[in-house]
Amino acid sequence: MPDAFDKLAFETVQMARIGWFFGQKLLAARLAKPRPMPEKLRGRRTPDRRRLLSDLWRLIEQDWRNIANGVYAPPEDWRGNPLDGLRRAADFFADLRAVEARRHGDPAERLMSEAPPGDYPRYYLRKFHFQTDGYLSEASAERYDHQVEVLFGGGAAAMRRQALVPLRAALLEQKGGAGAFRLLDIGCGTGEFLREVKRNYPRLAVTGLDLSAPYLAVAARRLAAWSRVELVEAAAEANPAADASFDIVTALYLFHELPSRVRQAVATEIRRVLKPGGTVILVDSLQTGDEPDYDALLDFFPYAFHEPYYASYVREDLDRLFTPGFLRETALSAYFSKVVSYRRGESDSA
Repeated sequence: MPDAFDKLAFETVQMARIGWFFGQKLLAARLAKPRPMPEKLRGRRTPDRRRLLSDLWRLIEQDWRNIANGVYAPPEDWRGNPLDGLRRAADFFADLRAVEARRHGDPAERLMSEAPPGDYPRYYLRKFHFQTDGYLSEASAERYDHQVEVLFGGGAAAMRRQALVPLRAALLEQKGGAGAFRLLDIGCGTGEFLREVKRNYPRLAVTGLDLSAPYLAVAARRLAAWSRVELVEAAAEANPAADASFDIVTALYLFHELPSRVRQAVATEIRRVLKPGGTVILVDSLQTGDEPDYDALLDFFPYAFHEPYYASYVREDLDRLFTPGFLRETALSAYFSKVVSYRRGESDSA
């Protein structure tokens, strides 16, 4: 069991991470030209910096409780060469000028000017978050995780780890141990979540599915140390997996990047590939009403960060997407995120 020293070490590292990434967030905000607040959003209260940091630390405390209770292993934060963090920070700020130009420039600049080789749906050919090349270049794939940590002030990894809570519960309810089951992570991106899954359950067979070949290349590198890993390049709404082929399906920060009709199609595909009695785990942004003090920030987010489908997501009824046939099991908040899990009934009429 972790002791007081382990807790102190964990908190010290997390405070350093928050200082590093939240500091970059504040510097980026100082260098950026503010995005005008739409008229309909003016005058609404938003959390100040003190509230944001307090809520972020509440997430870190929740993270520690999970570690202390044996829900998942302590993270390997800042693994590798420390100079790599400096390099990524320099790259982030070097790209910031191009990001700012898109944020305040012609809306056409937010679309991919040329469709890269491959069969991509139109909704995907955007420079999401105003980032260079959208999700379709090696540079974007290398830069992405650092960008997300800056956006959430060092809380992104801890928010992702909360998906391990319902994952552990789902595995404990099954017989045969983790090695007897298969997990599909749709929209797996650079493989950061799957890396945490394999660190905790090395015998669990995992498949990562994503539409971006460059992001899958990063995922392959991060997961190279483990066996029983498969990576598939495909759209979540056109999943090549066989019917009822997975015991657990996870989707982290995917649904807010999809048009409403595609969300429904993805939910249908999850129902198809998930075995009866299987579990689906979603981690995504808070939605309207989850944390009322944050509602104004949620409404401003798609304007500030080019999230073209986000406004419909925050009002999407997730329970409706998984009806009929699913029963909600878990619902918890994690800073700017929420974690929801559903169990598929033993029959379609469940």
